[in-house]
Amino acid sequence: MIDSIDAVPLTQVSTADATAWHAVVAASLAADLPEEPCPTFEQTHARLAVTGRDNRRLLWLATEADGTVVGVAGLRLFTPEGQRHLAELELHVTPERRRSGVGSHLLATAVGAAREEGRRSLVAAAPGEGPAGAFCAARGFRRVLAFDHLLLDVAQADTTEADAEHPGYELVGWTGTVPDELAEAFASAKNAMNDMPTGDMDYGSQTWTADRVRAMAEVLADRGDLLLTIAAVGKGEMAGYTEIVIRSGETGRAQQYDTAVAPAHRGHGLGLWLKAEMVRRLRAEHPGIGEVETDNAQENTHMLAVNRSLGFRFHRSTHEYQLDLRTD
Repeated sequence: MIDSIDAVPLTQVSTADATAWHAVVAASLAADLPEEPCPTFEQTHARLAVTGRDNRRLLWLATEADGTVVGVAGLRLFTPEGQRHLAELELHVTPERRRSGVGSHLLATAVGAAREEGRRSLVAAAPGEGPAGAFCAARGFRRVLAFDHLLLDVAQADTTEADAEHPGYELVGWTGTVPDELAEAFASAKNAMNDMPTGDMDYGSQTWTADRVRAMAEVLADRGDLLLTIAAVGKGEMAGYTEIVIRSGETGRAQQYDTAVAPAHRGHGLGLWLKAEMVRRLRAEHPGIGEVETDNAQENTHMLAVNRSLGFRFHRSTHEYQLDLRTD
């Protein structure tokens, strides 16, 4: 019964709290995405313990009267100027306690907190198939964006474009934090992401600075993750870049982060050039990584075409849902 459930806020995440959180997430993902690798406890603990520099987080455990944790919820509150209206929800309930009010209780708690924080929009991701999307729709969320998740077999990827000539441009690469001499140019290139497709989402805008790109890399390093970047530099600026993250303890699959080409440099094949070179770097430096996962908005037809040229194949879909909040 819902009367026996309490949403307990977490202000300090202990090892016991992280263990309980991980158990709920693992059970939830095993039910909803059984073919996906589950995050390890170490990855979960690091994500809970190390907060991004551009957001604050509120966390809750849904506990029964005997202290058993049957659900978790996290609310990410964005702090940059262009996104202070936005909050992002993560919510998981153990399969055996679904449809018993646990999820609704956690959602009500998170919505109340978002309103108190003055947020006007709450977004949440749900697998394209399964109960999470129906849960969102039944509670007033509307679907605002759809993503295709793609997988690349690193060994089979077509990297011939890495040999293409691009007069006036050169490739530079680094691990972790951007070199100081490239930090300002990298921040400028990051701002090219502001025209990425966001559907009907109340996404806002981001402004990248040299300090912010350094801070992002520091967060990943604090979590034990490895950040690899390759950039195209030419005509006095950074024309584009691509990023890969290998999570702490990961042995098989890397995650694609941003790939962007500045508007003035588009139409020259730089995106595919960068990504092909990154695959070659993975093969040389991290031969244990056999797959790369990326996600693209379904309306981002250009990047989907680039990824398919490289050898990415469709894996699954995710839908973004948004709840419009009234704070008056």
